[in-house]
Amino acid sequence: MRSWKVPVAILAVALVAAGCGGKRAANDSGGSGAACEAADGRITIATGNSGGVYYVVGGGLAKLISDNTKLKATAAETGASVQNIQQLVAGDYDMAFSLADTAADAVNGKGAFEGKAQQVQALTRLYPNYTQVLVRASSGINSIADMKGKRISTGSPKSGTEVIANRLLTAAGLNPETEVEAQRLDLAKTADGMKDGSLDGLVWSGGLPTAQITDLTTSLKDQVRFIDITPLLPKLKEVNSVYDKGVIPAATYGQPADVPTVVVPNVLLVRADFPDGDACAITKLVFDKKAELEKIHPAARDIVKEKAALTDPVPLHAGSLDAFGG
Repeated sequence: MRSWKVPVAILAVALVAAGCGGKRAANDSGGSGAACEAADGRITIATGNSGGVYYVVGGGLAKLISDNTKLKATAAETGASVQNIQQLVAGDYDMAFSLADTAADAVNGKGAFEGKAQQVQALTRLYPNYTQVLVRASSGINSIADMKGKRISTGSPKSGTEVIANRLLTAAGLNPETEVEAQRLDLAKTADGMKDGSLDGLVWSGGLPTAQITDLTTSLKDQVRFIDITPLLPKLKEVNSVYDKGVIPAATYGQPADVPTVVVPNVLLVRADFPDGDACAITKLVFDKKAELEKIHPAARDIVKEKAALTDPVPLHAGSLDAFGG
C-alpha cells in the first residue's frame, strides 16, 4: 500500500479564495489499482501564486479528482514551476503544474537543475502560458532592452516566470543580476508595486486572462501598456524549442490592439513512481471533465487532447499512455 505525504503546511491551504479547494480523507493509502482506476488515497497538487491561473485551475482539478475518483485531492499555493518540481521530487507534493521549458530543464539537468536530471514525468500537456510584459506608460520602456536600469518584477523566486524573465533579459543583451533592478515578487506584490509606482514594469507568465493583470489594466487604464517581445523569440528558441509565438487578443484586457507575445505550454507533472491507475484515471478526468474546468477558468479551453501527449523531452507517464490509448 502506498502512503501519500501531506505536510502540515499544506493541510492549512483550502483555496477558499478560489472557491474550489480539494477535500481530504482520513484514509491516506494509495497504490496501483485496476486499469485506469484510481485507488483509495489522498494526493496534493502544487499550483502557483494565488493571483495566477495555476492556483485556480489546480483548485478546480483537486475538486474534480475528489468528486469523481476514490482519491481525495488538495491543492496548495506555491511559488510555481521551479519550486514545484523541487518539492515534487522531494515528496512534498504528488502532482505539480509547471511550464514546459522549466520541466525540460529539470529532466535535462539544466538551468535551475544544473547537473542533476530530475526524475519527473508528465500526465498531460495543458493550456499554454502567455508571456505578459506590462510596463508603466511613463517608464520609457518599449522593448526588453529598454529595461536596463529599470525596476522590473521578474516573478516569484523559483518560478517559471522568473526563468523566462531572465532569459528575455539575457536575450536582449542585459545581465539580469546587474543591469536591471530586478524585484523577485509574487503577483500580488507585483500588482501593488505597479499601482503605487515603485515598479516600472513586470514580466508574468500565465494563462488568459490572469485576474491581477485584468485588475491592473482596468484600474490603471492608459497608465500601463503591453510590449511586444516577439523579436527575441529566435534567441529564446536557441535555449529551448518549446517557445512559440502567440497573441494576447485585444479583448482579453481591453487593449486597443492584439499584442504579439511568446507562449509556453504547461504540463502536469508527477514522479516516475506515481501509480499507473491513478495517472490513467486523472489524465482521463482532465479531458472527460474539461467543460467543468473551463467553467472554473477559461484558460482550460486551450487544453487540447490532440496535443496532450506532446510533452517531449519530458516523458509521458505509462498511465497517461494508457489513457490516450497506448
